[in-house]
Amino acid sequence: TKPFSLNATRKNNLFLKSISLLNQHHYENCKGYSFILDGFGYAQPCNSKVEDFPFIHVNTFKNNNLYSVKNKKVLKTVKSSGTSGHKTSKIYLDKENAKIQTKVLKNIVADFIGNHRLPMLIIDSESEIRNRSVHSARAAGIIGFSIFGKNKYYALNENMELKEKLITKFFDQYRNQNVLIFGFSYIVWKYFIKQILKIKCNLPKVKGALIHGGGWKKLHEEKVSNSIFKTTIHNLIGINKIVNYYGMVEQTGSIFLECEKGFFHTSNFSDIFIRNKNYSLSKFNEIGLVQLISLLPKSYPGHNIITDDLGELKGIDDCKCGRKGKYFLLHGRIKKAELRGCSDTL
Repeated sequence: TKPFSLNATRKNNLFLKSISLLNQHHYENCKGYSFILDGFGYAQPCNSKVEDFPFIHVNTFKNNNLYSVKNKKVLKTVKSSGTSGHKTSKIYLDKENAKIQTKVLKNIVADFIGNHRLPMLIIDSESEIRNRSVHSARAAGIIGFSIFGKNKYYALNENMELKEKLITKFFDQYRNQNVLIFGFSYIVWKYFIKQILKIKCNLPKVKGALIHGGGWKKLHEEKVSNSIFKTTIHNLIGINKIVNYYGMVEQTGSIFLECEKGFFHTSNFSDIFIRNKNYSLSKFNEIGLVQLISLLPKSYPGHNIITDDLGELKGIDDCKCGRKGKYFLLHGRIKKAELRGCSDTL
C-alpha cells in the first residue's frame, strides 16, 4: 500500500482501531505508562475518537525509563539530542520495532525519491555511528536513511572538517548522475555548504535528491530561510530535489516529509493534531502545539506525544501534490523550549 493512499474517512476508521489496541498494549505492559494514565484518571476502553486518547509530553522520556517489552528483548537504545547539562530521551527498541520502523521509513521516503538505491554522500562523520548498541538521534538518522544509498561517502572527518579530496572524488565520479545526499540541516549548511563556498571549491554538478532535517532554529538565527537554503544548494551542486523532513527520535520511522508544494504530510501510519494553550484542538490555519501520533512504537509508549513545536494544520486530503492525509506547516518552538534538534545541539 502506498503510504499516502488513505482518505480521511477510511484512515480514521483503521487508525482508531489500531491506536486503541496499541494504547491498551502499553497500558498493560509498561508500568510507568499505566501509572501516568492512572494519574489522568484514564479508563480503558472509553474513547470514540483518535484525538480523545491521552498524550504524554515528549520530555517524559527524559525522566523515565519507559518500555513495554521485557528488558532482555531490548535490542538497542536510542538517545535524543539535548544541550549540555540537559537530560536526553531514551527510547528502547526490540528487534520487531526496529524492523517495522525501517520498513515504514523506506515506504515513506520511496514515495518522494523512488525505490532505487543511489550513490550516497552523508554530510556527517562516520564516527557518529560506531556504537551500535546505543545510538544518538543523529546516528539513528544516518543509519535509517543509509538504506537508500550505495557506495556511501562521509563528507566530514571526526573533527567535523570537510574531506576535500573525497568530496571532489564523489562529485567527479557522479557528475550529471542521480545521487542521494543526506544530512541534518544545520550541519549541511555550516560544515558543508559554507565551507565549500569559503574554499571556493568548484564542484561538478550532480542530479538526484538531498534529504535534510533539524537545526532550523540556528539557521533562522543566521537569516537562512528554507528558500535560501534550497537556492544556495542548487546553485552550488546542481541538485534541485531538496526535501526537508520533520521527525523525532521518540517516533523514529514515522517521519513527515515536505512535498513539492512546501507542506509536511502525515502518512497512513501517523497523525497530527494542533492544540492551543489549554490543549483543546486548534482550527485550520491556527498556530498551536504539535501533537504526534504514530502506529509504530510497540516496544515503548511513544505512540501519542505532545511536543514543544509550533505547527499549523493547512488541510486534509486536498494538497495539490496529490498525497492524501493531513498537511501542515511548522513555526519553530515555543519560547524558552530547550534546543533538541540533532544539529542544533552540535
